Amino acid sequence: MNPPVTELLHRLRRSFEGPQLLFMGLVLLLLAGGAAAALRQQPALLLPGLLAVGALVALVEWRILYYLLFLLLPFSEEISLFGGLSMDVPSEPLMLALTACVGLALLLRTGRMPRREWLHPLGIILALMLLWTATDTVFSVDKVKSVKYLLAKVWYITPFLLGTLLIVRRPNDTWRFAALYATGACLSVLYVASRHATKGFSFEGINWAVHPFFRNHVIYATMLALLVPFGWLAMRAAHTAGRRLAWRVVLGVLLFGLFTSYTRASMLSLPIAGLFYVAMRLRLTRVLLLGVALSATVAVSYFARGYHFMEYAPDYEHTVFNGHNFEKHLEATYKLQDVSGMERVYRWIAAARMIADKPLVGSGAATFYPEYKRYTVKSFRTYVSDNPEKSTTHNYFLLQLAEQGIPGFLLFVILISTALLQAERLYHRAQHQPEVRRVVLASSLSLVIIIFHLTLNELVEADKIGSVFFVCLALLIRAKSWLANGNEANS
Repeated sequence: MNPPVTELLHRLRRSFEGPQLLFMGLVLLLLAGGAAAALRQQPALLLPGLLAVGALVALVEWRILYYLLFLLLPFSEEISLFGGLSMDVPSEPLMLALTACVGLALLLRTGRMPRREWLHPLGIILALMLLWTATDTVFSVDKVKSVKYLLAKVWYITPFLLGTLLIVRRPNDTWRFAALYATGACLSVLYVASRHATKGFSFEGINWAVHPFFRNHVIYATMLALLVPFGWLAMRAAHTAGRRLAWRVVLGVLLFGLFTSYTRASMLSLPIAGLFYVAMRLRLTRVLLLGVALSATVAVSYFARGYHFMEYAPDYEHTVFNGHNFEKHLEATYKLQDVSGMERVYRWIAAARMIADKPLVGSGAATFYPEYKRYTVKSFRTYVSDNPEKSTTHNYFLLQLAEQGIPGFLLFVILISTALLQAERLYHRAQHQPEVRRVVLASSLSLVIIIFHLTLNELVEADKIGSVFFVCLALLIRAKSWLANGNEANS
């Protein structure tokens, strides 16, 4: 056979090997979809080709989806689906895709985690929490809701905990995720501020301004607050003047958004995180946790004994929402006349009575609403107690007790206690590794801010907050590996 012809056939044969053939097929699919869409004037015909390209990108380099998720997370919007279901878009579809990608990466061994990380106490406690939730579903008053809750936990833990452990290989990788989330958050602040300005940055206008991307100003402010430690430590980790300046701008925008959100808990969470930093430096975390546990036990015992809580029942006519004046709103808070605060008490009492009724198994995960309405005390009712938004206890610890009983509550308390004690140990062990210490400090302070918010809200299941909760746990797990490996992590 003629040598030029042989060479041509050889090149054609190589062109139809696996990767080249796949590439040609995708190009042909896109061209065919584009031609059909143009001829029929139906853009939807492009969708199969775009989905195929997206699937290829996800399988080959799924880390792009991870970073894209954090960039878009501040703009995720809840939409209603059939059967009373809802979904956060685009965050939840991306989380589902990442769950599949992380699972495949671990199954095909294209991504690996050290054995010590699989057996880390935080990972074991999370596994026990999932196991108890699955077991408790048998006793749930609404098994469908509880199963949905369990599945949602899987697609939170897989991308944000396991995915972070596969992606964040070095301490400096931490600031990449933080930069993308902070960028999206700053853009959301500019969007909210532009709307809020039309209302004169009034207290009553903030809930309107944060829509449609945030359900309320609490989620908006919590997102900004938990990013402050990452911004502060990323600025200190920056090696160039340009990056330090960029992080200063980011911090300024985050704090501006936080203080114009008029969210009391989020403002207070920053000094609370500062107090934890002092306790961690002085090795007083264990004392701090014991003090909090003792104070909570004494308070609960006092109010429960002899129905002392009835002495604090609000005056329905004088329990108000000072939407026009933030100073009066603060004044009403400490006078126990603020409607949001007293509504929390209304729910907490109902939760306590639910716990007394089913202390071991609770009502089942995700079943507090509408189950709690059978346990309310009318003396504490406010004019917002109809609860059209179907919110729950406004205290995540009580929610765990009411829905998953004492075992579920204890597992969650053990999880956060272990995380904070681990953070203190890692902080002092990383004395000679400032890169690791900064990651430990950022993740632990952000975790404290989230935990503080959990005393007044239930936010672990909120995509903008729960994502960082699990990322912080992953970073603490990975920091232990960095310290165990010595300087290998920085090579």
